[in-house]
Amino acid sequence: MAEAKITALVTGASSGLGAQFCRQLAQRCDVIVAVARRGERLAALAGELEAQVCLEPVVADLTSIEGVARTLEALRQKGPVDYLVNNAGFSTFGDFAANDIERQRAMLSLHCDAAITLCRAAIPFMRERGGGHIINVSSVGAFLPVKGLAVYGATKAFLNYYSLALQAELAGTGIRVQALCPGYVRTGFHDEIEAEGFDRSRIPAGMWSEAPEVVARSLAALNGDEVLVVAGEGNIALARQGLQQQLDSL
Repeated sequence: MAEAKITALVTGASSGLGAQFCRQLAQRCDVIVAVARRGERLAALAGELEAQVCLEPVVADLTSIEGVARTLEALRQKGPVDYLVNNAGFSTFGDFAANDIERQRAMLSLHCDAAITLCRAAIPFMRERGGGHIINVSSVGAFLPVKGLAVYGATKAFLNYYSLALQAELAGTGIRVQALCPGYVRTGFHDEIEAEGFDRSRIPAGMWSEAPEVVARSLAALNGDEVLVVAGEGNIALARQGLQQQLDSL
């Protein structure tokens, strides 16, 4: 009987943290199903990693029903998956009441609906195989509400509480659930919101992280019991500050 292949599914895989997850999971996996909107970048990543792993590109927009359906079909065909990384995301910046409501709704669809849909599809197979790993990419912004990022922060808080509850439900199954909470990471993520008024020059240099170290922290934490994984001491301090402010308001 052929040995089962170790498979990962990574969303938002064409750049930033998603691409870095693919690079580091290539050391653990035989197959990576890489999901993103930009097919040309997925093709380039597949070429970069071809000597290490079979990377299967899936071009899909997870803010749409069609994109989620395409990804579910890829999971059915290429799975079951041992690693599910719900990384795809974006943000807007500015007052909620002044921002396009359709973009806010798309953020909810991507960060929340797509994540729970993929988890729901993957978990039964993980149970059957006696284990698996789910990483929901959240944000330190989930702990500390920030003006201009109301919906973004709320969706990330959702992922934190969802991940905590899901891990409790899956105790004893061998499935590990994690909410990775990075702070400011040097990727292209902030480029779009910079055009909307975000000023990256106001962020102290020491608060920025590099994508490889954030992903390495996430994957290393899968060996322990952490569900909320905050990358960086400065971000841990921010998260604690935000939680304390919430407690003080009670």
